Amino acid sequence: MSLIEKAKDYIVSRRSFLGATATLAVGAAVAVTLPGCGLQKVDSDRVAELANKEGEWITAACWHNCGGRCLNKAYVVEGVVTRQKTDDTHPDSPDYPQQRGCARGRSHRKMVMGADRLKYPMKRKNWEPGGGKKELRGKDEWVRISWDEALDIVASEIKRIKGKYGSSSIFAPVGGSGGGLEPLRVLNAYGGCTERWGSVSWGAWPVVWQQVTGIADTGAASGNDRFRLRESKLIILWGANPAQSSQGLPTFNYLQAKKAGAKFIVIDPLYSESARVLADEWLPIRPATDTTLILAMAYHILTNNLMDQKFLDNYCIGFDADHMPEGADPKNNFKDYLLGTYDGIPKTPEWASKICGISAETIRKFAQEYATTKPAAIISGGAPARINNGEHLPHAMITLGLMAGNIGIPGAGVSPNMHNSSTNAGPALVKPGNNGIPAVKNPLKSSINSGEMWDAVLKGKYTESKGNIKDINIQMIWNWFGHTLNQRAGATLGIEAHRKVEFAVAQNLFLTTDARYSDVVLPVISQWESLGGLLTGNREILIHYRQIMKPMFEAKSDIWIATELAKRLGADTKIVNPISEEQALYNQIAGAMVMKADGSGYEKLVTLTAEDIKELGANGKPQTGRITYKEFKEKGIYQVPRSLGDKLEFTSFVDFLADPVGKKLATPSGKFEIYCDPLAKAIEKVGFTTKSPIPKYEPSREGFEDGAKNGYPFQVITIHYFRRSHSTLDNVPWLREAFPQEVRISTSDAEKLGIKNNDIVKVTSRHGSVIRPAMVTERIIPGVVALGEGAWVEMDEQAGVDKAGCTGILDGHIPTGQGHTGFNSCNVKLEKYDKPLDPDVKWPQRIIF
Repeated sequence: MSLIEKAKDYIVSRRSFLGATATLAVGAAVAVTLPGCGLQKVDSDRVAELANKEGEWITAACWHNCGGRCLNKAYVVEGVVTRQKTDDTHPDSPDYPQQRGCARGRSHRKMVMGADRLKYPMKRKNWEPGGGKKELRGKDEWVRISWDEALDIVASEIKRIKGKYGSSSIFAPVGGSGGGLEPLRVLNAYGGCTERWGSVSWGAWPVVWQQVTGIADTGAASGNDRFRLRESKLIILWGANPAQSSQGLPTFNYLQAKKAGAKFIVIDPLYSESARVLADEWLPIRPATDTTLILAMAYHILTNNLMDQKFLDNYCIGFDADHMPEGADPKNNFKDYLLGTYDGIPKTPEWASKICGISAETIRKFAQEYATTKPAAIISGGAPARINNGEHLPHAMITLGLMAGNIGIPGAGVSPNMHNSSTNAGPALVKPGNNGIPAVKNPLKSSINSGEMWDAVLKGKYTESKGNIKDINIQMIWNWFGHTLNQRAGATLGIEAHRKVEFAVAQNLFLTTDARYSDVVLPVISQWESLGGLLTGNREILIHYRQIMKPMFEAKSDIWIATELAKRLGADTKIVNPISEEQALYNQIAGAMVMKADGSGYEKLVTLTAEDIKELGANGKPQTGRITYKEFKEKGIYQVPRSLGDKLEFTSFVDFLADPVGKKLATPSGKFEIYCDPLAKAIEKVGFTTKSPIPKYEPSREGFEDGAKNGYPFQVITIHYFRRSHSTLDNVPWLREAFPQEVRISTSDAEKLGIKNNDIVKVTSRHGSVIRPAMVTERIIPGVVALGEGAWVEMDEQAGVDKAGCTGILDGHIPTGQGHTGFNSCNVKLEKYDKPLDPDVKWPQRIIF
């Protein structure tokens, strides 16, 4: 019997759970330790004693990647968190809003002090050098070991594998050494490793945005800030659902724009939470077909002479034959593509309707309204462009805005304005300083795309560039931080890959999917147990979190682990760990900058005295800033004061429109490139697929057209979910109870399949199967099902299904375009499942020792 199974008979109520974890955190008296699983009953008198004592409110890290980054306060009594609250540092108002947390942030203590925290280093029972019984990864029992033994095993396996196969055989799939305190630093100091690359969150936007606009970022911080949004007359949320995916202020900011008179149109296969709150109209669309709607709108604008020809002539290149770049074939212009001059297919609303599912009449009405309304903003989420070979979508969307002249004027724009920039575009108004830790350069060039990495492990080959297929022999995987196995497409292959290599190691707070399929697991501290740090959020805030509690059990920091391994490997510890954690924190605080009120540049944020620097335990010089260190530490946040009409408002491309010669874009033409040969060449160079220099619709691999003809008649969309931030917090019982992991199915589809609410449904793609309870609803279009991404894989290997509903099991391991991941182009079939499935809140926690 596994250790997890031994815990089944011991279920802690929500109330006693807090008491248990609180008391465990301070090492209080323990009445009973259950055999085999280490779950402890707690002295209730000690719990009551803590509840009646006075404590201190301390700013706690809310560090997960949710797109909100709000203020999180923990009430600490003798090192124990007894409750939480959010921002109350100033009165709330639309112009100067509080940074309020959500259910996820307010559940952090249930995660950090969870009974399922990894407490000690451990190894698989059947592991031995070279792998042992590798097929038992994910199923084996665990053996507690000491830190010395754990570090010796990891170091010896790194040495052995490097010596036998070379440094490139060690795969670190998080990638990016940067200036952070990551295990990758020790690998690079020891000769390097193979890394992972590829866009995940932003889908196909990054390379398209950079090449078409000349701005070297993802486009996520482009558009309008929250005050300029109030000038919009029409806001189109295209596959954007900030009410669920970007907690905090975005929906509140949109409500201010709505109160100021903006009309909202939401385009989404799902009638989302944002649509419920904001939408005046909802246009349900089939996933991965958005480009057809855009092209049909462009056709209507063109054929009804609604385009802003002056804008196109002055600021764009490639729209028509008379405005093509030098050397390009005039026939390859966008106008003739829309008209079907050379391919014989006019991109009419009727043409698009058959693909995207929106009526031709609605398309014409929508196009008419957009073209005749200024300012109008198109704000896309990442979801519509998270499709296979999807670069045509952002290219077409930008072009639509250019045709209407709805770019570069306050309240207008086209961008994937999302994540922590959602509703508040523009450069950061306050930002941390550099921590002063230099990057450790990887001496190797081997780097594998997310869409090929598991194939590369299993087959020994990967694509370096077009026509350049390289051999690779991955024999070790080091997992940390990113939950790669769970959160990347092709998790079924990923499990197989983990069972093939000779060694897999993970470091985490919990027995995540990555950890479960490893040989050695190292427990790490959370940000609540660390020295402290700075967190960025929306452009107006900087959060200073502090240490909340001492490290639990035997958990260690990532940099401690890296340093100890460096010693055992003979790597230079001064390279791996060049400065103290105290100095790194001081560097961030001392280097923090804030925009001047007149918008002319930055000034120091924090005043630091000699006493402050001594308190921080660092070396430095006193300085004068806008606020004192004491105020920053006690409040835990600095928020830039804002007011309507201040000098800090922002709209993308205003300067370029005012002076297209002096402020020309960083593109070859100096203009927006509707015909963008550099984009086509950049995609071709990657070596997966190709793209036309103009935006043309290209059906996605495993998109709408591909499914029905191949026996997978449904499309699945992977949505961000209230219960967790990606996969973080998925193990919290409170959140599992509040937000069950359900598969959403339309009422008409459910009736045809004989499925009712809460029936267990099996969802199967070409790549794997999951089972989940059904949520039958009118809020999703027929032919589409929705499943929240981030559930921790829970395989029933005998049945061949994942019981948790991990979308990575369904999504294909498919490299396309610039190397982005196509989470929302996936075909599935549905069937009623004949075996029962307990709600996951009732599943035993993954408690080891």
